Amino acid sequence: MASPTHPLAAVYFDCDSTLSSIEGVDELLQFVDEALRRDIAALTDRAMNGALPLAEVYETRLQKLAPRRAQLDEVGAHYVRNVVPDGAETIAALQHLGKHVGVVSGGLLTPVQHLARHLGIPLEHAHAVPLMFDERGDYVDFDRRSPLWQNGGKIPVVQGAPAHHHPMAFVGDGVTDLETQGHVARFVGFGGVVARDAVRAQAEHFVATPSLAGVLPLVLTEEEQQLLLLEARFRPLLSPREA
Repeated sequence: MASPTHPLAAVYFDCDSTLSSIEGVDELLQFVDEALRRDIAALTDRAMNGALPLAEVYETRLQKLAPRRAQLDEVGAHYVRNVVPDGAETIAALQHLGKHVGVVSGGLLTPVQHLARHLGIPLEHAHAVPLMFDERGDYVDFDRRSPLWQNGGKIPVVQGAPAHHHPMAFVGDGVTDLETQGHVARFVGFGGVVARDAVRAQAEHFVATPSLAGVLPLVLTEEEQQLLLLEARFRPLLSPREA
């Protein structure tokens, strides 16, 4: 594993199966019947592994689930309860070194904002797909202007980050994350929750430790790692737990 030779200005992360060990759409399955759960779970898995275009399943899933506004808060609480090992500490270590941290997710904006707030990530740097509701809180539609519901959608989001957030690293588990490779200074595949074959095979850098801290040697220069070792609270992160 090669550390970068020059400091990166920012590290952006996917949300589902990267910052949190759950898939937010799966949490919405608790509100539907068993047959629909199986159908949607299979669609999600195929999209995340690249077997189906994301746009092909995105609209179908949301129409079938028709989530209510209040349910999104529940998903956000699940995200927070299931932060990956050393997730909050890793974010804090990056920010201690002056790194900007952001989230770019094909998930739903409200739950992603819950997690960003918990992790101390500025909400203006938390990107996901907004939903629209009627006055009763019933689902109407998703914001089709967002690029994040389609394959390739994360590319314009990371490219459109503030200039002082570049050069940037992106960390994620799925094929829609892998699509940012070549459009950011460094892509790191994260297999600590789910090690997806396509990402493992194609990512220039890949880690499979359950601890998010496993990405630190891949996004920090050796000098930056030495600075972390001087801080007692961050020192354990450079020897993360193994699977």
